[in-house]
Amino acid sequence: MSSDIAASRIHQADYLRAKHAAGLDYPTYLDSGKPEQKQGWQDVGGRVSLSEAQKQLLSGFTRDIHVLVVSGIWCGDCVRQGPMIQAIADATQGRVKVRWLDRDEHMDLQQQVTVNAGNRVPVVIFAAEDFELVGYAGDKLLSRYRASAAQALGAHCPLPGAPVAQEELDAEVQDWIDEFERVHLLLRLSGRLRKLHGD
Repeated sequence: MSSDIAASRIHQADYLRAKHAAGLDYPTYLDSGKPEQKQGWQDVGGRVSLSEAQKQLLSGFTRDIHVLVVSGIWCGDCVRQGPMIQAIADATQGRVKVRWLDRDEHMDLQQQVTVNAGNRVPVVIFAAEDFELVGYAGDKLLSRYRASAAQALGAHCPLPGAPVAQEELDAEVQDWIDEFERVHLLLRLSGRLRKLHGD
C-alpha cells in the first residue's frame, strides 16, 4: 500500500471518529426536535418490535460497530427508520454504538455520502472498531421501495402521512437487521480483525 493511500485511510478513520464523537445519542437527538417531531419518532418506536430470533441474532454480535446516522428530525423516512436503527443497536448488548448527526449541521459529511447525487436522509455509515469505513446505506430500504413502487406506479397512490401497515414496518426492520448482520459478518470474517483479536 502506498504511503498516500495509507495516510488517506488514517485521515478518513480520524474524520469518522471525530464525527462519531460529535454526534448525539438517541434521546438527545430526539430532544433536538419540536415536540410534535419527537412524538412522531416515539410513535413509530412504539410500533417497532423485534422477534426473539432477531434479538438472539443481534445479541450474538462479537465485533464492535460504530454507526453514524446522518438524519433530519423533520424527515419522514428518518421518522420511520430511525427508531428501527436504534432498536437494533440496543439489542446488540453495546456492540453497535450509534451517534446521530443532523444533516444540515454536518453537510461536510452529508456531501460525502450522497445517494443518487442527492442529499438524502437517513444515511447510515458503518465503521469498524477502529473507525475504518465499512460502507453506508441510505434513503429507503428494499421493502420500502417495493411498497412505494406498488403505490406510486400502480393504480393509486396514498396521501402523504397515511398510516403505514405493521407488516411494512416489520419488513423494514428485517431489512435493517440484514444490513447490520452483513456488516457484522464482514467484520467478524475480516483477516485484519481476526489477527487483532486472535480469533
